[in-house]
Amino acid sequence: MASNVNDIRKKSITSLGYGFVAPQYLPKGKDEYYLRNFQNQNGISYRQLSAYEIEVLVRNRNTSENWNKLLVSDAFNPELVKNCKFFGLVRIGKLEPFVLEFSDLKVPVGLYNSTIISCDFGDNVVIDNVNYLSHYIIGSEVIITNVNELVTTDHAKFGNGILKEGEAEDIRIWMELSNENGGRKVIPFNGMLPGDAYLWTKFRDDEPLLQKFKEFTEAKFDKRRGYYGKVGNRTVIKNCRIIKDVWIGSDAYLKGANKLKNLTINSGPEGKSQIGEGCEMVNGVMGFGCRAFYGVKAVRFVMASHSQLKYGARLINSYLGNNSTISCCEVLNSLIFPAHEQHHNNSFLTAATVMGQSNIAAGATIGSNHNSRSADGELVAGRGFWPGLCVSLKHNTKFATFTIVAKGDYPAELNIPIPFSLVSNDVTNNKLVVMPGYWFMYNMFALERNGWKYLDRDKREEKIQHLENEYLAPDSVNEMVGALSMFQKFTGKAWFKKESSDATVSDSEAIAKGKQLLEANDPIVNELEILAEGFENTKRKVVLIKVLRAYQLFRELIQYYCVNELLSLIKEKEISSFQDLLTSLPTKYNLEEWMNVGGQLIPRAEVNQLTKKIRGGKIKSWDALHEFYEQQAGLYKSQKLANALAAVYEVTGSRVGQTNKESFKALLKSAVATKEWMTTGIYESRAKDYSNSFRKMPFENQQEMDAVVGKLEDNTFIKQQKEEFDNYKKQAQIYLNW
Repeated sequence: MASNVNDIRKKSITSLGYGFVAPQYLPKGKDEYYLRNFQNQNGISYRQLSAYEIEVLVRNRNTSENWNKLLVSDAFNPELVKNCKFFGLVRIGKLEPFVLEFSDLKVPVGLYNSTIISCDFGDNVVIDNVNYLSHYIIGSEVIITNVNELVTTDHAKFGNGILKEGEAEDIRIWMELSNENGGRKVIPFNGMLPGDAYLWTKFRDDEPLLQKFKEFTEAKFDKRRGYYGKVGNRTVIKNCRIIKDVWIGSDAYLKGANKLKNLTINSGPEGKSQIGEGCEMVNGVMGFGCRAFYGVKAVRFVMASHSQLKYGARLINSYLGNNSTISCCEVLNSLIFPAHEQHHNNSFLTAATVMGQSNIAAGATIGSNHNSRSADGELVAGRGFWPGLCVSLKHNTKFATFTIVAKGDYPAELNIPIPFSLVSNDVTNNKLVVMPGYWFMYNMFALERNGWKYLDRDKREEKIQHLENEYLAPDSVNEMVGALSMFQKFTGKAWFKKESSDATVSDSEAIAKGKQLLEANDPIVNELEILAEGFENTKRKVVLIKVLRAYQLFRELIQYYCVNELLSLIKEKEISSFQDLLTSLPTKYNLEEWMNVGGQLIPRAEVNQLTKKIRGGKIKSWDALHEFYEQQAGLYKSQKLANALAAVYEVTGSRVGQTNKESFKALLKSAVATKEWMTTGIYESRAKDYSNSFRKMPFENQQEMDAVVGKLEDNTFIKQQKEEFDNYKKQAQIYLNW
């Protein structure tokens, strides 16, 4: 019976505030304050109270078991401390008769109506109605009012998945990313970048590498017990209930939170973080400039800098990349790269690796694992993943970059390797329909604007990882090159099937015939039923449509991408002649495999060398790995140029560095023509919203519509794109005159 009762222990009142660190965890010759003294770097000189100050404190209904343990600065004013209970060693900075104002909150400096146990305070703080404040170092001009509990334990880890002295392995906090069964779990830590999380989840067959990542994390943090919690300068905490083992940076704002436990909240002038009403957040890390408010629930998580959770969002066992927003939705066991948007209460995302620049619509059920008897499915989506309204997808599923999925309940696993595709579930005809190049044909405004938007919204102060925002980049271009071969094969097979339904055709024969038809722009291609293979785990048809247009588009875009990289090189190196351009180009390049490492595109060969160096001990810490990201960012321009040159050679058989001036001029003129139809497409795709009768239906007249949605001719993005095209054309004309 006794084992089922609460363990309530009685101790002397004089022990309260002392013995924070058990004797067995104290180094020889150290007291329980040695780490506290190391942490407190405010530079304030503390002294003991005078008899007069003690008299004033007692008169103001303050109590202490030992007034000698209450230390103050020379500018301490005892009149500004009222109705407080002090236990243990408490050190108080300057208290002056000021009022601190923050937004609509105005409160007098001082300590009022609070129980304070073994804490340090900076200058001119406001502590009012804090029921239990224990083992914290509080900065200067901090406001803490109406808080039930603000406490730190001797084994606080502040959201990092480490162990303190004497703790067993089974209490370690892990984040189970990308997979529900924990097979890709990682240890969260303050400063974890999206690339760190991805590398740790990806190479699960490399046990020595995984062990190194664990060692990096253990080495990053001190195992000693006795660290105090921190509240940085100018932070405001009001009307919160429980805050336990939370490290809070400067200039943060916490209001109305229910429970915050085992967290690091990075905050400062480089990004002020906020937590608002009704939030419950446990076992996690918030980066600089993060926000969480209105009923958010987050457990075992990392929020990278400038990301947001709001309106009841649930983030569990997940990593949320920089500059991302999740509202209302539920996200479980997911690794999300930067620039992710998800806004609807009935959206659900689980067991996924979503590689950034993504937007999850209302009603989406991404990872409905009802085709399996175990929680072992995964979804992997390249950059630009846009599932539409009420999309239901099954594990395992994989999408190329910039895939848009039309509304529908998809009955089986998908593998869509062609980028820029619209995927549709044709229930009436029982087939899957894939339209490659959809974005360029019908929605240039959204595609171009999103690239601009993600760059504009990147609020990171410290850009260790270079995030690729352009839709034409090594990942998407390599997929386009691969798609051209698929188009040839599938078109050739469709042609032979039309000619003779029982003909046996080899892949090489199909590719040869398909290439002939597609490169001749033969209109017969539009009459073929072109079927894809391996795109869906069913026996029903997978039909590719508009293949002829997509084939020409992809070839054109690959060359346009190459010209853009050449123009960038010319500008960067101030090249003034065609011959100088040729000598500036790399002589050797191949179409290498690339990886999206947390939003940063890196050649696979470089990643392989990285993992080898980590296993071999040449890279020994997360900081050293972050230096690798920065080095790769410096190499990216030249690597991207080599990728563009290799892609053009793969598609056309022509090496730009060996071409003549006339061929170069033809390439430039083609790029200008591509830029022109893109600019026109941006305008026309937006103009449809103004000319469509159903779009105009809510408005009685044009004036009302203009007042509500703005005039088309005033659209700043469209104006910007037209200006960019004019500049592009002028720039190209200079090089056409070489």
